[in-house]
Amino acid sequence: MAATKIAIPQLAFNRVRPAPVVLVSGTEAFLADRAIRSLRDILKAEDPSLEIHDIEADQYSPGELITLASPSLFNEPRLIRVVNVEKCTDAFITETISYLARPADDTYLVLRHAGGVRGKRLLDSIRGGAGSGIEIACLELKKDTEKTEFAASEFAAAGRRVTGGAIRALVAAFSEDLAELASACQQLLADDSDEITEMTVERYYSGRVETTAFTVADAAIAGRTGEALVLLRHALSSGADPVPIVAAFASKLRTMAKISGMTAPASQLASKLGLAPWQIDRGRRDLQGWNEDGLGNCIEAIAATDAQIKGLGRDPVFALERMVAVIAGRGL
Repeated sequence: MAATKIAIPQLAFNRVRPAPVVLVSGTEAFLADRAIRSLRDILKAEDPSLEIHDIEADQYSPGELITLASPSLFNEPRLIRVVNVEKCTDAFITETISYLARPADDTYLVLRHAGGVRGKRLLDSIRGGAGSGIEIACLELKKDTEKTEFAASEFAAAGRRVTGGAIRALVAAFSEDLAELASACQQLLADDSDEITEMTVERYYSGRVETTAFTVADAAIAGRTGEALVLLRHALSSGADPVPIVAAFASKLRTMAKISGMTAPASQLASKLGLAPWQIDRGRRDLQGWNEDGLGNCIEAIAATDAQIKGLGRDPVFALERMVAVIAGRGL
């Protein structure tokens, strides 16, 4: 079956604007709720007399949409919000498709569809241009890069400066729940400091930042000295053992050393080096900004630190911090 041709604007959740019909699709409930709330606020600002009505599409009564869309005594604009369209009744599909042929004046119909095949005929009609609508796609943010972009946009929208380290720390702490991540961003926006840094995040959410040995290693290898040291201290204060931390650094540096200078595709190198293709791809990203001398110096620093924390030194914390500083400086 041929895919339906999309004939209407498809906008991001933070680009919502009024239209006779607004389809809010996708599985990310938080983004969908925010988009619908933003539309309500826009319409309320334009006309405080806005009437708001709600329909549950899975409990739809025939004639309900037409009744709510009919002009009121004083002709106030109307916002009709419909939820559970993915579970809608046959009557809702039939009557809404009929409504799309001639949407009511000064009426904004918002349809929330969370996914699935139910209501496809209705969605196809909207996407094909019936009703002169728009679609707000609210897809789940699964990748850390997507969540990082989301968090950064929260601060950008407020005109606040924030460091990359602060964004990464927030995403690490609240990656499981987008609503919590947004709430954490909003709380930090209330902070009166000029710039939000990883230290600001640490102050507010020290109990939530989940620091692993590889998180520390990633920050140091990328050259983010301050962030790496903050993460290291948090890991140690949370009871992390120095030995696995050093082991994480050693593992990543060994991979970088193995693939340094190799240009063959990751799929070809994987079996030869005993690594997974994704490890090779990640190692190549980690190698940006490094040279062979720096790699060699850092591998030596890791070996020395390993000996220090296993009995040869008196202060394992100092040894770890010195190793992190050396690696963050690329061994130079």
